[in-house]
Amino acid sequence: MRALLCTFSWQELRHHPWRNAAAVIAVMLGVALAFSVQLINASALSEFSSAVRSVNGQPDLALRAVQGSFDEALFARVAHQPQVAVASPVLELATYVLKPDGTRAPLRVMGVDALVVAQVAPALMPVPQAGADRLAMLAPATVFLNPAARQALRTDAGMPPATLQLQSGLALRTVRVAGTVSAGGAALAVMDIAAAQELFGKLGQLTRIDVRLRPGVDRAAFLQSLQLPANISAGEPGDAGQRVSNLSRAYRVNLTVLALVALFTGAFLVFSVLSLSVAKRAQQLALLGVLGLTGRERLVLVLVESGVLGLLGSAAGIVLGTGLAALALRVLGGDLGGGYFAGEAPALQWSGAAALTYGALGVLAALVGAWWPARAAQKLPPAQTLKGLSAAPGDATAHWPSIILIAAGALLAWAPPVFGIPLAAYLSVALLLVGGITALPWLVALLYDRLAPRVARHLLPLLAVERARRVRESAAVAVSGVVAALSLAVALTVMVGSFRGSVMHWLDVVLPAELYVRSATAGSASDTAYFTPEFVRGVARLPGVQRVSTLRSSPLQLAPGQPALALIARDLGDAARNLPLLAPPLPVPPGQVAIYVSEAVVDLYGARAGAVFAPLSDSFRAVAFDGHTQSATFFVAGVWRDYARQFGAIALDRRDFERLTGDRRVNDLALWLQAGTDVTRLQQAIRDVAEQQSGAGALIDFASVGEIRASSLRIFDRSFAVTYWLQAVAIAIGLFGVAASFGAQVLARRREFGLLAHLGLTRRQILAVVAGEGAAWTLIGAIAGLALGLAVSVVLVHVVNPQSFHWTMDLQVPWLRLLALCAAVVVAGTATAWLAGRAAAGHDAVLAVKEDW
Repeated sequence: MRALLCTFSWQELRHHPWRNAAAVIAVMLGVALAFSVQLINASALSEFSSAVRSVNGQPDLALRAVQGSFDEALFARVAHQPQVAVASPVLELATYVLKPDGTRAPLRVMGVDALVVAQVAPALMPVPQAGADRLAMLAPATVFLNPAARQALRTDAGMPPATLQLQSGLALRTVRVAGTVSAGGAALAVMDIAAAQELFGKLGQLTRIDVRLRPGVDRAAFLQSLQLPANISAGEPGDAGQRVSNLSRAYRVNLTVLALVALFTGAFLVFSVLSLSVAKRAQQLALLGVLGLTGRERLVLVLVESGVLGLLGSAAGIVLGTGLAALALRVLGGDLGGGYFAGEAPALQWSGAAALTYGALGVLAALVGAWWPARAAQKLPPAQTLKGLSAAPGDATAHWPSIILIAAGALLAWAPPVFGIPLAAYLSVALLLVGGITALPWLVALLYDRLAPRVARHLLPLLAVERARRVRESAAVAVSGVVAALSLAVALTVMVGSFRGSVMHWLDVVLPAELYVRSATAGSASDTAYFTPEFVRGVARLPGVQRVSTLRSSPLQLAPGQPALALIARDLGDAARNLPLLAPPLPVPPGQVAIYVSEAVVDLYGARAGAVFAPLSDSFRAVAFDGHTQSATFFVAGVWRDYARQFGAIALDRRDFERLTGDRRVNDLALWLQAGTDVTRLQQAIRDVAEQQSGAGALIDFASVGEIRASSLRIFDRSFAVTYWLQAVAIAIGLFGVAASFGAQVLARRREFGLLAHLGLTRRQILAVVAGEGAAWTLIGAIAGLALGLAVSVVLVHVVNPQSFHWTMDLQVPWLRLLALCAAVVVAGTATAWLAGRAAAGHDAVLAVKEDW
């Protein structure tokens, strides 16, 4: 019997290659997308983590400044502790280098002690080039470049220039290239720590101390004995890797979930193909049943075929996914579309375990898609099927399981995230979809039981409606793919539209001025690329400038395992008007300093409106140029939306920041212009001011509010372009499922259509009946898909996005676009049914009836 099953399956697969190829392609695409995303994620994260380890080394402890830098006097105290074997001081800065073509490129600069760095981070040990002085590593204004920096700065001769110009404020500092370092990652320049302090005006300042302890020393006891000040955090080697993982985890998870959508829709395509296959072979399967093949063995037969299709699709998907990942890494680097690993070009790291996992998922998707056709093959009545009659409609199933699934999905939607990932929300979406699809028979009955009396006097509509309501289980199966695809398309459309609308409103609030002047395009370079108070006053005096507002941004590392958040000092004035607050600002108690935190700070650090933010109050300490600092108690006066910084931002008034720190540098200027001002002439005047003060007027970037808005929306649209492609693919697969299901139904009903032809219906009328059934079924699918899509969009907007990216948005439903999408699905479904019915309404249907005479 096993040999007979294998032979029958092999003959089916061999004689219908094109039909089975559709199922193989569906599984292949799903596996390829998911596996390629996994490979890209793993390769980029591994490469970036490796680069971090090579730069940071493997110390036992890393003492870091919470914000900015700290006095190097701490180094002497740490280095002389008897428990310390090696202490390596580090000054790490982000700046810009002038490339040979005159443009600026980001560059990390690390000042190290060459006499001890090799014991902690060997990859940072400077290696002088041929002909250089052996002590060049200790020389002032001398740098050593890593491979990424040498590649980015190479000239036509293939080598970096002998001298470089690094930005400090609005000035350019000339340094000499004397050799290399082996550290990986983004562009990096290493120099002597004293030379770096002098070059960037950081005398007596450090950003990190790497500590290697003597064997047997207890870390906790050692830290307690140090009695570190509040502005110093102590981290372990794993903290750097954790920060790298946290930086892109939510983005990677959501990208993987989107890729798995292809497997979800592919399961419906497998279902459609095998439904058509079972319908075409119904009489053969019935004959096998008469010859002794049990219903269970017929079920196994269809599942074996689907498993073979899934295996072929998974194998091809692994190969295709590997190629896609290699191409993406070569063309896009490790950026992943999210900007998390910019500048990295990781090598592909293939994983056998991941290939087996995603291959198994492909086979599982094929088996899931084949389950219903396999059950149909199992339940075929042999005698009735051999006579060419379709099975009688079964009893209506209870709809209470659907209610339970939908209710469970609604409850799970509001569960908290697990390790920062909205796993419960993803499960909620799955339960809502499954519950909604299983409720389709009830929806068919609810609608068409009320519609049937209204078309009782019209023959063709009556036949279409009666067919839809009396074989509601078949109707539900036929349109299940459309419902799944349309609901996901509706949910993504609402989510993207809500996000885009919220971003546009947010831009209106945060960009009130007409012209913006920036010293740095990246927040990490805010401490080396800045405007001086003299420059700000010079710009304010220019003709055409009505008002100037300043902004100072600096990184703040409150938790060792989390990426740094941004501390923003700006002219707040009326915070309710100048910040996109979620609620009116609260009154600030006397003696406390008002701060406004973004939603990410609330989620990640527990900062609540109306309370003192203890982590900032305990650790706040910026570089004080007057030699001493002031303590402060920071009161959370409000929470605001920030779509630019995923891991949090804290805003406070510029005057409070300057009073507490003495830091009067700024990074951005917002200019309100007088009516009729020539913007081009004003930009040149601003460059002239910078040229007169520092001789580097070309180091300024300008942008109008319109340019920033257009650029932001262009980046947004490009980031979400893949969602529109996924919508189109999902709907196409759903419509193919309708076509296959109608094809299966039509084949099983050939005698029925032949009887209608004998009763006097023309071919055109029979096609009209079939098209009417298609319209009736896809209308139900469109209604259900719209309702489910709106429910899923609520979960995406109000749960998945806040839990993944720590920001909220306003739900905005583009009704016209959604109605047009539903109408297009109904029209396409009607046309698909009409095309599927053409073969059934022809001469073969009439002959099929004569076979019984």
